[in-house]
Amino acid sequence: MTPPKGAAGAKRRRTARKRPAAMAATTVVLDASTGASLQTQLMEALRAAIVAGRLGPGTRLLSTRAMAEQLDLSRNTVLNAYSRLLEEGYLVGHLGSGTYVARELPERVLRSERVSGTPPSPAHMPGISRRGREVALLPDLRLSVPGIPPSQLAFRMGTPSIDAFPSDLWGRLLNTRWRRSWGDLLQRAEPAGHPPLRRAVADYLATSRGVRCVPEQVIIVNGAQQAMSLAAQVLLDPGDAAWVEDPGYFAYRGALVAAGATLVPVPVDAEGLDVEAGRRLRPDARLAVVTPAHQFPLGVAMSAARRQALLSWAARSDAWIVEDDYDSEFRYEGRPLLALQGMAPDARVLYIGTFSKVVSPALRVGYLVVPEPLVDAFTAARRFADGHTPVVEQAVVADFLNDGHFSRHVRRMRVLYGRRQEALVDAASRELRGRLEVSPLHTGMHLVGWLPEGEDDRAATARVLQAGVLTQPLSAFRVQTRGRGALLLGYACVPEDRIPEGVRMLARALR
Repeated sequence: MTPPKGAAGAKRRRTARKRPAAMAATTVVLDASTGASLQTQLMEALRAAIVAGRLGPGTRLLSTRAMAEQLDLSRNTVLNAYSRLLEEGYLVGHLGSGTYVARELPERVLRSERVSGTPPSPAHMPGISRRGREVALLPDLRLSVPGIPPSQLAFRMGTPSIDAFPSDLWGRLLNTRWRRSWGDLLQRAEPAGHPPLRRAVADYLATSRGVRCVPEQVIIVNGAQQAMSLAAQVLLDPGDAAWVEDPGYFAYRGALVAAGATLVPVPVDAEGLDVEAGRRLRPDARLAVVTPAHQFPLGVAMSAARRQALLSWAARSDAWIVEDDYDSEFRYEGRPLLALQGMAPDARVLYIGTFSKVVSPALRVGYLVVPEPLVDAFTAARRFADGHTPVVEQAVVADFLNDGHFSRHVRRMRVLYGRRQEALVDAASRELRGRLEVSPLHTGMHLVGWLPEGEDDRAATARVLQAGVLTQPLSAFRVQTRGRGALLLGYACVPEDRIPEGVRMLARALR
């Protein structure tokens, strides 16, 4: 039948474009009068239907020809709309079968605003302070893949080997400690921490990291993040400048912003934090936050010259240094490097450590070593933060240290993680050549996989997450510096026999 011409034909065509498509439970409405192209309208309508669940995971879409006929569109318009949604990860195509809604959508796979989309608008945060808005707008880089337990994901960052956790031993220690002293453990605890644990931490740090301290300088906290929050609150006034490594650990930015600090991103190179660059940017900074033994995320160690320069700057500027020693136990060649805190008896350094990276991320027990003049201030801040860390956990950790179990566990994990890193490097050299450049490091629990020049690491992260592989884009940890894109690959939590398959999945996603 020949379509009508003139005004009647135009009216019928406009009506056809507003007619819903008979496709699952979704209504697609297109309107030529809006000014947006029909391709854009179709793409956005399909995306909205997918995100809202009106087009469920696995739903087969109409063919491009059938869709074009139903909506009175050219087939190229539909092809281009489908193509964009395929690139974005909302659709998947199966050769000879059709086009389907993806099982895992970008919104569900990427919970990081910095990775997946636009951060919330301050206009949607009524009634909160400026600092509250700034904290809320910081990126959340925690990633997940729905339906896959975290313990089964390669290559999750910052997680120790749960499969090697000494669960039976831990249960015996917990049972024994409870039987012996349950009455004492139910009493109100000291805000600075359980005295036996403070003594055990001081002894351990003196022998293993060269930290100069007495037990009274050790403040037990609920993990490294709380340690950083206390340091920011006690040492900084609103508006004070704080140097942070760039790229660097993003979570500490939240503690500093919450304290009203002005963040000063200082570039990192092969020798660690560029102290001279920090001096040029803000010589009056009150605080510098560093990871000198194993810079996060690049993995470099701060050189002796840079360490001395940083200590000298702090002494002359009446400033403080916060040293995060988050995974220095895992050094695979030689002894761990001496802690920055131990390099001078009067160093203006606060030292942060945690058991979460060694034992379990669920064990929220860490420690902050502060200079003696600051002990009273930090003890008071700890009291008003949340009182104290749960005493039962502190007591068990103290027994774990005092009975030698912690040192033996670290030695076992050092061997295990060394093998896992080697397995990752070997598999990457076979499967990822030309796609991801992965080199070994002497320390730590993750490696940096460098992408080819010019490739977007956020887009690569989205693709590999679609394939069920968990990585982090290096660019998400940058503030001002720019450079080659990379994926961060945690290997400590991945059993050796699963590493090759994880690398193959990674290679397929990066093709």
